[in-house]
Amino acid sequence: MARIRTTGNPLVAAAIALAVAAAGAAVWGGVSRYEAAHDESAAYAQARDDALAAGEQAVQNMNTLDHRRLEQGLDSWADSTTGDLHRQLVDGRDAFVKQIKEAKTVSTAQILSGAVTELDDRAGRAGVMVALRVTVTAPKGKPAVKESRMIGQLTRTAEGWKLSALGQAPVGNTAG
Repeated sequence: MARIRTTGNPLVAAAIALAVAAAGAAVWGGVSRYEAAHDESAAYAQARDDALAAGEQAVQNMNTLDHRRLEQGLDSWADSTTGDLHRQLVDGRDAFVKQIKEAKTVSTAQILSGAVTELDDRAGRAGVMVALRVTVTAPKGKPAVKESRMIGQLTRTAEGWKLSALGQAPVGNTAG
């Protein structure tokens, strides 16, 4: 076995030490990357983030409707929902179209904040609470602005997370 003489040249010793340190850092980085990619908490956090993003978008969609683009808006509602909520929207669509065309209103929603309140990733269910500001503009008069909180239930479908229930969150102090 050949032996490398380093006593005569400090640069060779420094190069060897640097190569060993670099190899150690590469191994540590590779192991860390593998662990992060296979970490269940990272997958859970990603599922939570996906549910929140879908929930916020769906709540915004459900609170935005322009009588001039009614079919597009109602299609957005349908695309954002599943289950009983979806069936209610589809079954009541004709009556709703008539109401909105008569009222000639435009409503736009802006998400202020949101949070996942529950997540069962295995069952494909999640809950969200979303704070939003809705502006409703009628043909005559000034726009009416209202801030509210909504609670939604999400179900994971083949197309991703969709709203399966939506309602107003209680406001105020409910303690006796």
